[in-house]
Amino acid sequence: MAIDFTIPEEAKEVRARVRKWVQEECLPAEKEMDAGRPYKEVLAELRKKARAQGLWCPFIPEEHGGMGLGPLANALVQMELGQSHLGALSMNSQGPDDATMLTLLAHGTDYQKEKYLKPLLNGEKRICYSMTEKAAGADATGMQTRAQKDGKGNYVLNGEKWFSSAATAADIAVVMAKTNPDAPRHQQFSTFIVELPNPGYNIIRDIPTMAVHGPHYEEMGGGHAEVKIENLVVPEENLLGGEGGGFSMGQHRLAYGRLRHGMHNVAMAQRALDLATEHVTSRETFGQPLEDRQGVQFMLAECASQLYIARLMLMHIAYKAENGMDLRQENGIAKVFLANMVHKVVDTAIQLHGALGYSLDTPLAAWYTHIRSQRLVDGPDEVHKWITGKNVIRAYKKDGTTAAAAGGDLL
Repeated sequence: MAIDFTIPEEAKEVRARVRKWVQEECLPAEKEMDAGRPYKEVLAELRKKARAQGLWCPFIPEEHGGMGLGPLANALVQMELGQSHLGALSMNSQGPDDATMLTLLAHGTDYQKEKYLKPLLNGEKRICYSMTEKAAGADATGMQTRAQKDGKGNYVLNGEKWFSSAATAADIAVVMAKTNPDAPRHQQFSTFIVELPNPGYNIIRDIPTMAVHGPHYEEMGGGHAEVKIENLVVPEENLLGGEGGGFSMGQHRLAYGRLRHGMHNVAMAQRALDLATEHVTSRETFGQPLEDRQGVQFMLAECASQLYIARLMLMHIAYKAENGMDLRQENGIAKVFLANMVHKVVDTAIQLHGALGYSLDTPLAAWYTHIRSQRLVDGPDEVHKWITGKNVIRAYKKDGTTAAAAGGDLL
């Protein structure tokens, strides 16, 4: 049986449309912002144009106002949008909103979809996800935030959250808390929808990080908030997905977020390679074109190879998603590989630019400090490698071979 790598024509067509959109609308809009035009004004204009062209919420079903793209077509779209920091925002496909929209779509009540999902889909509001805590770190089951019923139709939440991305730009928060400490480990947690601002959800600060913080960083959702939750009253009707369902919903949500990060990483790496190639083909050093130097060609070849592998990974995972297959092992492997891939390619692009790459006159330096987080967010590399390795050992003990856990049974 032949392995078919053909991309359907309709998926190619939407990729071409989005590629044109990013190149002709989003990248020029970045320059307008750099020149001082207000972010909200730029984004509002972009979104109006995007909706007029039918480029809106790629992953959302058509009956809810989206494009209704399947995993493969959406992956192709996301691998274009990531070339611009306005790309996903322009089509209302930005994180962390996107994964939470999908969670609300799958698990929300009719009331929750009408009150909270609809304005998100319309681009009227933004949402953040508050799970991570200092004390727990990568172990979500170690969270200490508690939610207790008050006997008056409410839950009362107390605790703290750490690195709640986009909280300072959000109008809604989804908060995970422990509701039943006596339940099995993965059934102790529940998720609540909270309207912001709220005195019980106190944003202490956006945590300073090594990322380059531009003038629009926080309002675009780039900040990561430290939050104090104190006597936060949440109506029972705002419980999302039922008691005890918070952890499993959160893992499903994070699975999409990991893939989206990876898709955007491919786009960023491609743009970095384009910038590097443009630079080396226009420079001479010591009387010789930079492009003719074998060392330079080897560096470009390594970047191209990494991108080729990355795209194949994402296409295979999209294939498995399209066919309802288990993709947990591949998702964990890809998460680690794609985070390291973009770091390597951008680093190489900086090196090929010389001192110019180290400056802020190109986007490379800012990208470099931002993408270092990719090896930490949605579970650090070590956690995913640990789980991947456990699966390899489990497969060997079951079948006497590691093939099933190491790509030997790809399809």
